[in-house]
Order: sequence, then structure tokens, then C-alpha cells
Amino acid sequence: MSTTPVSFLTLSGGAGVALTAVHPGPDLAAAGWAETEHAASGTVQALPGEAEAPFATRVVVRRPVDAPFSGTLVVEWLNVSSGSDAAPDWTYLGEELVRRGHAWAGVSAQHVGVEGGGALVAVAGAGVQGLKGSDPERYGDLHHPGDAWAHGIFTAVARALADARPGDPLEGLDVDKVLAIGESQSAYLLTTYVNQVQPRTRAFDGFLIHSRGDIAAPLGPVGAGIDLTAARAAGGASGGAEPITDDLEVPVLVVQAEGDLLGRLNYLPARQPDGPLLRVWEVAGSAHADLVQIGEFESFLGCPDPVNRGQQTYVVRAALRHLEAWARGGAAAPSAEPIEVAEGAFVLDEVGNARGGVRTPVVDAPVEVLSGVASPGASVICELFGRTVALPPEVRDRLWPTHEDYLAAYTAATDAAIAAGFVLPEDRDAVLAEARTF
Repeated sequence: MSTTPVSFLTLSGGAGVALTAVHPGPDLAAAGWAETEHAASGTVQALPGEAEAPFATRVVVRRPVDAPFSGTLVVEWLNVSSGSDAAPDWTYLGEELVRRGHAWAGVSAQHVGVEGGGALVAVAGAGVQGLKGSDPERYGDLHHPGDAWAHGIFTAVARALADARPGDPLEGLDVDKVLAIGESQSAYLLTTYVNQVQPRTRAFDGFLIHSRGDIAAPLGPVGAGIDLTAARAAGGASGGAEPITDDLEVPVLVVQAEGDLLGRLNYLPARQPDGPLLRVWEVAGSAHADLVQIGEFESFLGCPDPVNRGQQTYVVRAALRHLEAWARGGAAAPSAEPIEVAEGAFVLDEVGNARGGVRTPVVDAPVEVLSGVASPGASVICELFGRTVALPPEVRDRLWPTHEDYLAAYTAATDAAIAAGFVLPEDRDAVLAEARTF
């Protein structure tokens, strides 16, 4: 979709790489990896055959340098819901990306991330100035023409990264598969990409759509960012709930948290069965965002209960593993039961956790109620983080007369999740380390 070759300029100076994260993720240097940041510029079409516009956006690249490369490039549509670029899927997936040797690129595809504007979800301490306003020394030469070109920019940058020329960010790496990933608002736009853009560009070999809502985002405006709240009120790209197209040419894996199905994101009307190239995983006991995403800053949210402490991160890692193998002609990702919903509410088990869905050890060997739904009256941000409520001691003791009984059940649940394909064998020790103490 780019009408001129995309060129890359390494960014330096200012305050350094601006990318919201609560923890640094894997030690890249120790793994033989490097992080670089670039301005990517060119002229791009909104869609093939449509209006052109010049752009200069930001790309963060994390890649193996002194470590093996798998041949796979994973391109994340950076999330702008807080008003600043964030990489939530790198947070969930960094360990898997590094250990598998997949290169990663985070693309500032949307207008708000570059030029600034309103936040869809207010987060204390997060700015809404965009890259240019927050650090003009480093990012002052960037320019985003508006979200009418967001999909074209994402396409053009991904293609240019994969077709690396001398001096480009992935110079020396032979990319043969390109996967697109995105979470939350980015998942809304990737749904639009899969349904409307991929059939024209065939730019990606697979998609991991993580925590989408009921609609596919409409194509954005000129000179501004998409107003997702207004778009949802208007019914999105198709005037209502929109599933993934059934006319797929590459695999698509949709991972939904329990908290995505009802309430603010209301994915349930768009729920659909698996298809030949589609898998939908709904993760019981998980919230749209969780402790992995907020870490030690949990108290800043001011939520009435502890945020969700589920194990979504391990499921998302397994999803990427399956998607990458599937895109290379391997077996399709496993299918999963949907979470049970009746009369607009989750069907709960004897302790209060949702039935059905992808099961993780903290749900199948419970000492807590892990909910994707926050307490009534919680703030918007707390709604997204769900809650964790300890079981009453008498209930816990009835389930697990001894701690050894609990550990045996938790270990068995871990091995069952691995056998089902929803947790990776490499993550077994990390999952076992999350067994609760009481």
C-alpha cells in the first residue's frame, strides 16, 4: 500500500525510547538481543487505490543480534487507549518471543500515539501529548496524517521491515513469516484489518487478535485519531457486532479474556464458532488487563479489590506458539470451549469462578475467585482490571484439607493445561511457582 519506499532513520537523544511499560521484560542484552528505535517515513495509501498521504511514524524494534533468528517477524499495533503508545502484548509475550528467536516491532500506527489527543481510558500519570509533545527533541520530525491511513502505515512499515535493505532495522535477518498482533483498541483495528485490508494486501501470514470488542473499528478520519467510543455507539464498521470474516486465507487466533465478553467491551454479540483458519479462545478467570500489566503500580489504580491475578499471559504465549506453527503449515491451533453464559451472565462453579473456556491452574485448583468483572461502581480503569477475591477460609479448607492436597491438584491442573495446548511446557516451572500459599 505504500507508494514510495519506506525509509528508516535511527532515533536518538531526548529522553530515550517512549513506550509505556511497568516492567522491562526479558533481559535483551543477556539474550543476545538489541533494541533500536526508528522513524519510518514514506507516502502511503489509505487502502489500495485510495488517497495518498506522507507520513513519518515511530517503530521500536527488538531483535536477535548474537542469537538465532527464527525467520518470523511479529509486528505489534501499539495501543493508544491511555493516550500514549503502549505494548501490552510485548508485556505478555516477551519471554516467548525471545526464547523462540522471533523479531518484534512495535509500530505507532495511530494518530494519537504520534500527534497526541484524548485518552480512551484515563490512567493516572499517563500523558496524552503523543510522542511529539512528550519529547520534541527525539520525535519532533514525526508526522501522522490521521487514522484514515493507519492501516496503510501499518502495512507499509511491516513490509519494509520484512524486506530489509542494507542499513534497515532488520538488516541481516531473513524474514519469511510476518505475524500481526494487537490488544484491546489495537484488536478492534486489527479486526478491521483482517476483514477489509488483508484481502487486498495479503501482507501478513497470520493474526493474533487479543481482547477485541463487539465491533470492527471503522476506517479513521483525516488529520485526527479514531473516536472508538463514538464508533461503538454508531455500530462500528458494519453498523453492529462484527465477527471475523469466514473467508480467511491465513490463520487468525482470537484470544478473549473473560472480562471482554460482557460489560464495557461486550464481545459476546460477535462471538463465533471456530472455522478452518479461525480459533477463538476465551480464558476463564481472566480480565481485560491484569496484574501482569500493572505490576507494582496496582495501588495507583485505586480499585476497591485486588486486580485480577489470573494466568492469561501463559495462554497468550501458547496462542502465539500455535499461530506461528500454523502459519508455517503446521497443525491448526487447538479448539477451546467457550465460557458458559446464560441470560446475560456467566455461569459460575461452586466457588464463583466461570465455567467453561480455556482453563488455567488458578481456576481449576482455586483458592480465589478470579473475575473479569470488577465490583459494582468501580471506575472505568478498574472495570478493565477485574478483581481477585480470596475464598473464605472455611470454603478453602473444605476444598483443600491440607496444603499438600492443594499443591497436588494445582500441579495436575498445570499438566492438564499443558497437555491441552493452552500452556507451554517451557512455562511449567513459572506456572508452578504461582501456586498460592496459605
